[in-house]
Amino acid sequence: MSYLLDGNRMILGTCYYPEQWPQDMWQNDLQRMHETGIEVIRIAEFAWNKFEPHENVYDFSFFDRFLDLCEDEKMKVIFCTPSATPPAWLTEKYPEVLNARKDGVLIRHGERRHYNYNSPIYRKMTSQLVEKMAQHYAARSCIIGWQIDNEINCETDEFYSQSDDIAFRDFVHQKYQTLEKLNQEWGTVFWNQTYTDWSEVHVPRITNQDSTNPHEVLDYKRFVSDSACRWAGMQSDILRRYLKPEDFITTNGLFNLDNHRMAQESLDFMTYDCYPNFAYMTELYDGWKEGLLDREWSRNLSEVRSVSGRFGIMEQQSGANGWTTRMESPTPRPGQIRLWTMQSIAHGADYVSYFRWRTSTMGTEIYWHGILDYSSRENRRIREVRQIAGELSHMQEIAGSTYRARVAVVKTHDNEWDAQLDRWHHRLEECSENGIFAAATHTHTPMDYLYLQAGTQVEKLQKYELLIFPHAVVITSEQAGLLEEYVRRGGKLILGCRAGLKNENGRCTMQDLPGVLRSLSGAVVTEFSPVAPDDGMMYVKWENGGERPIRLPAAEYNDLLQPDASDSEVLGVYNDSYYAGTPALIRHPHGKGTVWSYGSTFTEQTAAVFLNRLGFAEPYGDLFELPEQCEIACREKAGDRYFFILNYDKKPVHILLKKKLKDMLRGERVTGEMVLSGYGVMVLMQEG
Repeated sequence: MSYLLDGNRMILGTCYYPEQWPQDMWQNDLQRMHETGIEVIRIAEFAWNKFEPHENVYDFSFFDRFLDLCEDEKMKVIFCTPSATPPAWLTEKYPEVLNARKDGVLIRHGERRHYNYNSPIYRKMTSQLVEKMAQHYAARSCIIGWQIDNEINCETDEFYSQSDDIAFRDFVHQKYQTLEKLNQEWGTVFWNQTYTDWSEVHVPRITNQDSTNPHEVLDYKRFVSDSACRWAGMQSDILRRYLKPEDFITTNGLFNLDNHRMAQESLDFMTYDCYPNFAYMTELYDGWKEGLLDREWSRNLSEVRSVSGRFGIMEQQSGANGWTTRMESPTPRPGQIRLWTMQSIAHGADYVSYFRWRTSTMGTEIYWHGILDYSSRENRRIREVRQIAGELSHMQEIAGSTYRARVAVVKTHDNEWDAQLDRWHHRLEECSENGIFAAATHTHTPMDYLYLQAGTQVEKLQKYELLIFPHAVVITSEQAGLLEEYVRRGGKLILGCRAGLKNENGRCTMQDLPGVLRSLSGAVVTEFSPVAPDDGMMYVKWENGGERPIRLPAAEYNDLLQPDASDSEVLGVYNDSYYAGTPALIRHPHGKGTVWSYGSTFTEQTAAVFLNRLGFAEPYGDLFELPEQCEIACREKAGDRYFFILNYDKKPVHILLKKKLKDMLRGERVTGEMVLSGYGVMVLMQEG
């Protein structure tokens, strides 16, 4: 059984770079980590030269010395493959391993992640190094697992090298088999883009207005994801041959690729790099995300949970952020490291590793601070980490529990990629994704993300009582059938505008909208339009039996609906413009379940109305009365429920506990009105 995520313990770690510090500091650092409550370190992700200082010349002595010390000091190690930073001798001799910009200019040595996944030379040299490292180090008792590369697809998710051009041509050749099929699916008859020889097919290149064929670009997005997944798989396959039975393989961060596929094919679990302080970054801060600030990272953690039900944090915020060239954010205020650590744990992390142990004195990241500053002196940040370690000792039974949500937002990678290249789609997704998350946050409604993938079974959907598919723009008949079966068995489904517009290659359907979802929705779209600027905000009047009608914002885009089944019911109509009185919200019973078709986007106000009227807001209202500044998360295990109440405000807030619960941090039972300090945390247990 793995040392991490074994379901029995929660563990703290940190990132450490022995190559950046004198050897006479190592032992004191490891001992001090133990005193702080840190049991695991991650090492070596940028240390290629320490293993292979010259081509085919290997030297393992440096990390042998360090691992000897780790074994003496009983420190556990996550060892990394160093492929994120190819060395200068390699890129100088073999420039074809370098990534390139869209205009063909090579991305040169000097930062990191300057390689491409498809260079045969780089794949060969990386494979050789990973094999040599695994042969030499994998049997070490202090090593408990391996990290592949570092933040795959970070820095850039676009690759235009000659190797990528060749690989992309092969990718689409394998997918379509014939040029006739490719031309058909890409719609190349438009603007006379028809290909007559495979040599004419390239990665997207510079065009007027940068308006490359969108169907080509959608396949290019898939190609980049495929390249990244194969890159991880290549390294994972090598490592698996040498690992001890209990060791794991992971990688860190969530970036623009099919992380679900990568995790399924190559990893034992995903780890995430969690930096809530980005919300306070100088170049981003402007009441970002409607004032949610660091609470926004709960959305990111929910994304990780969708990939990997059990997960860890490989890099958790412990100091100010900044490179010398970009990014500038302040030091966490007293209590925020603890708050953000508990935020990660609340969302399902059983392992939290802080970036980094000590702030670097050299390089681009000299302002990316760690637990300690340059001088290593005692500071309030290390004292806060010690406090967290002490509190985790009272929370160990929570390990192995699962996050509980009744509501999930449905996603697909095809829709995500299409929204990146289609401005019309992007505006809708941005509005609704932000609105739904904000509404769920402020109504204390725990929420998951559910990705539809090849092989997804209806039972996975049935874990949730309500699914929201904000904009099912790109959808297949198989996915529509899966949603139909979910509703037929009793599920509740909300669909927003533009549903069913495109097939899997981004081509618009010639069916009446919502296309393959029409029979399920019980509605048909008769006309559609972006909201005209001179119309301002459009609204929908939602009638609901004897209740007072509610006005819903209908921002950005409006589908004009009409019932398409005898049992469909119009609940709301537009109240302005030339289509005032036209249906905008239709409810349709299907089997044991119900579908709501809404002809617009989901602002926070709109999403909150849906959550409240359908009975999903404040699911723990019988236990708590909380202000908006607080998040509530619930983890469950063996019938017991563990509630995390997190105050993101710098000021104290009042909360009401309506039933007596066990305060796990204070070891006593509590009830009634309580004050939660600024950036304060409560962890409460309700026995099953």
